Amino acid sequence: MDDNTIKRLLTKVKKGNLTIENALQSFKELPYKDLGFAKVDNHRTIRCGFPEVIFCEGKTPEQVLKISEQIIKHGADLLATRANEEIYKCVSQQYKNARYNDKARTIVIKNSRSKKKKGLILIVTAGTSDIPVAEEAKETAEIMGNNVKVLYDVGVAGIHRLLSKKEDIDAAKVLIVVAGMEGALASVVGGMVARPVIGVPTSVGYGTSFGGVTPLLAMLNSCAANVTVVNIDNGFGAAYVASLINSTK
Repeated sequence: MDDNTIKRLLTKVKKGNLTIENALQSFKELPYKDLGFAKVDNHRTIRCGFPEVIFCEGKTPEQVLKISEQIIKHGADLLATRANEEIYKCVSQQYKNARYNDKARTIVIKNSRSKKKKGLILIVTAGTSDIPVAEEAKETAEIMGNNVKVLYDVGVAGIHRLLSKKEDIDAAKVLIVVAGMEGALASVVGGMVARPVIGVPTSVGYGTSFGGVTPLLAMLNSCAANVTVVNIDNGFGAAYVASLINSTK
């Protein structure tokens, strides 16, 4: 239950459209709703500034739908990550405004009218193969109310592509750099700006990339002091942190 939902309940009580008993029952559900297979955190928005996000891998379409119902019921925006087409079809049958990004594998349902944060989050990828992870970051950053711009396929193998976008890079308040292979792009971008750079290693690469371990270690060992790193393929986590940074004055 977010602040807007609480205000709506109180308004209904004042107008006589809702009994105090029913309003109290809604407040009782504030900590979480126990669905048996999941305990939906209804007041995460109040604690953390954004509602619970559904990680869909390992969940059935029916489970995702029931969790979605609880989140939407409390007036929150919905973001579901790592969702497949089957899950999307199940959710969209009930919620016609559900939007699916097949590259990012995300489902978004926008309920609130949040103001755009003033700063810009720039998402940069080394290659085209890194775009799915970057798209997950983009969807996350956008639903959290950020101004977002992307630069795709500007890796170090053709460094002139990156340098030609210096104006965009300088305009960003925080940058997310998504790279597989050897993961060098995060250090390069870090050396170009006086801004936080969040490195996202991806599982893109040949055998000795070890499913993203090589770019992960490379980013962790970056000599650019403004580079921090999230887990392999974790576009969602990078965008969440970038949004928190972007919300600071």
